[in-house]
Amino acid sequence: MNILVPARAVILLAEDNLADQRLIERALHIVSIEVDLHIVADGEDAIRYLRNEGAYSDQKIHPRPNLVLLDMNMPRMNGKEALRAIQSDSDLRTIPVVMLTTSLQKTDIAESYALGVNAYIAKPADIEKFYLAIKRLDEFWFDLVCLPGKVSRTTEIA
Repeated sequence: MNILVPARAVILLAEDNLADQRLIERALHIVSIEVDLHIVADGEDAIRYLRNEGAYSDQKIHPRPNLVLLDMNMPRMNGKEALRAIQSDSDLRTIPVVMLTTSLQKTDIAESYALGVNAYIAKPADIEKFYLAIKRLDEFWFDLVCLPGKVSRTTEIA
């Protein structure tokens, strides 16, 4: 008997800009993506969330994400520093990380991949292109790819 496993993905967004946080929430809504989005404002809180430390200790409220979206430029700990911390932690390094940022600097892109980022997406300035980018990100990570601890929405289990 084949069972289609319903799955609601969990995304951790590390983004310090409130307008960008709201834009991503709106994009998920506009393109009808049903995920549990958890937002932190910097890399330090992202690491605390991922390790279930401090205010993030309750795993029912702060579940392990299936995907992390990191902004590059954040206070206290930037995206590259957070990525470095994630990749150096054996319990966290299997979580896919996507850099979602405005930077198109070749050095930022190269360094992010050298640090182990799974994908690097430059935020499109055009709102319709941004919505499309979010839709494609969702389709790739949650419909096509099989992630640790989660079955894709379209995968049937035999």
